[in-house]
Amino acid sequence: MKKILILGVALLAFIGCKDGKNNEKSTVDTTDVKATELAYASFGEKIEADKALSITEINNIYDGLKTGDTLDVKFAAKINSVCANKGCWMRLDAGDEKEVMVKFKDYGFFMPLDAKGEVVVNGKAFVQETSVDELKHYAEDAGKSEEEIAKITEPKKTLSFIADGVLLKN
Repeated sequence: MKKILILGVALLAFIGCKDGKNNEKSTVDTTDVKATELAYASFGEKIEADKALSITEINNIYDGLKTGDTLDVKFAAKINSVCANKGCWMRLDAGDEKEVMVKFKDYGFFMPLDAKGEVVVNGKAFVQETSVDELKHYAEDAGKSEEEIAKITEPKKTLSFIADGVLLKN
């Protein structure tokens, strides 16, 4: 019985000493993390908003890509449209009347149907030729009229992006 009592007292003394050492203030600044969490809704893999390329920089990258080239990048842009059926793709404004078609890695996540405003996307940028059938499908998903869909008669070079993570500005 004495051994258990002595062991208990020693354990309490050890815990008491340990807690006394941890009463120092933490020097870790969490304000940036909290600010990021409040400023953005996150979809897919966790990413940070810092070091995102501008529209000018991403345009320069796309200008240098050929069909079949792929490059890992992160950039910020304004949403032009989102798939009205389930949020499975979005189109981002790339300036100069260009758009980047964004799909989501392995259909692992979707965007809110009413998403608008600024986003930061992380993933793979590439250029592809989109078929007439696929262009018509996207136009239907976007809620375009029958007349607008009928005007689609040629394949189009598309600035494409597979996002593994997205931050939607609140």
